[in-house]
Amino acid sequence: MYNSVICRYHEIATKGDNRSFFERTMLENLKRILRDEFPDLRYRRVRGRLYMEYCDKRDFTDSELARISELLQLRALGIENFSPAIITTPDMENISNIVKTAGADIFPTAIEKAHKEERTLRFRIRARRSDKNFPLRSQEIEIALCSLLGGIYGRENLKLDLDNADITVGVEVREELAIIWLESFPAPGGLPVGCNDRTLALLSGGIDSPVACYLTMKRGSPVDFIGFHSEPYTPPETVEKVQRIANYLNTFQQPGRLYMVNLVELQKLIRDNCNPRYRTVLYRRLMFRIAQYIARKRKIGALLTGESLGQVASQTLVNMNTIGNAVNMLILRPLCGQDKMETIEIARKIGTFELSKEQVPDSCTVFAPDRPSTRVSIEDAEAEEAKIPNYYEILERLAQEAIDAFKNK
Repeated sequence: MYNSVICRYHEIATKGDNRSFFERTMLENLKRILRDEFPDLRYRRVRGRLYMEYCDKRDFTDSELARISELLQLRALGIENFSPAIITTPDMENISNIVKTAGADIFPTAIEKAHKEERTLRFRIRARRSDKNFPLRSQEIEIALCSLLGGIYGRENLKLDLDNADITVGVEVREELAIIWLESFPAPGGLPVGCNDRTLALLSGGIDSPVACYLTMKRGSPVDFIGFHSEPYTPPETVEKVQRIANYLNTFQQPGRLYMVNLVELQKLIRDNCNPRYRTVLYRRLMFRIAQYIARKRKIGALLTGESLGQVASQTLVNMNTIGNAVNMLILRPLCGQDKMETIEIARKIGTFELSKEQVPDSCTVFAPDRPSTRVSIEDAEAEEAKIPNYYEILERLAQEAIDAFKNK
């Protein structure tokens, strides 16, 4: 019976003159999310709503709606919620018949469930009339449909509750069409990915950085990725794991680029020339500098990390300041105030946790000290880096090699 899916947004509606740009970006994202499995859908904007229907206007099957719901709940960044809906002509008799027919699939089961819980089913009607020529006002539509449902299912089985309803029947009446729905499902919210500038994420194989990427996409920024390995001291699985995570994150956006950099040459020089307690911080400064080089070549304005304040030795306030001082560009740290369990909860929700929990060595563990310093000053870090022969020349060469390797794929 459902011949469309209506998508609603919240934050986009506040964008004023830019709203059309955000809506177009959201429509392109919906097409990208659904086109492989549903190539025959048509997408439309109707004053504050986005909706999709089949080109031949046929009804969706239950399995099709279930799959669309699964995809939208996970990947439709920028959409607040959505509903399977019926689009019909703006005629009150027609609307009443559809509510009666659609309600027969939902109300009897819901009433039975409420009876088992020894209570009355709570429901409400939400009507909006934008066509001022329609013969009934919004409140009159609501009263008429309440009377209709009460007459069908018995007023002893239904209770009108405007604030805490079990079922909400929604009706929107416009000049050209009417939209009716009986269920709504949550989507991720935020902004559609692509409406903000691109960032470059330092992507490890851990739990945190993929979540940071997702949260940044949710603020509208597409993400490119840079990963690090230390072959032959790290196995090929280190690179493969980062590639799998990047590929999965790309299902949330127009695919971003992944650059892989082997740090072992400079890690050996740090091992041989620098204070061992400073190694982790020096590694991170090295990673940030390589990322900055690539970001500037790609005209990307910000770096992105999964750092969380106080989580590990390199993420104390002093060390984060020292690491960030290595570059001269914006660093986004969306997890800075999150605890680990909050991050794990998001990782499970978005589907990256199972990929991240696989135990594979990373570059930061190569030649890692037993007692890393938690308070490396900027001056101490710079003094140690001055001991490394040809530090900046090697750094730029490694970064350029990563760019060239991507071009040659």
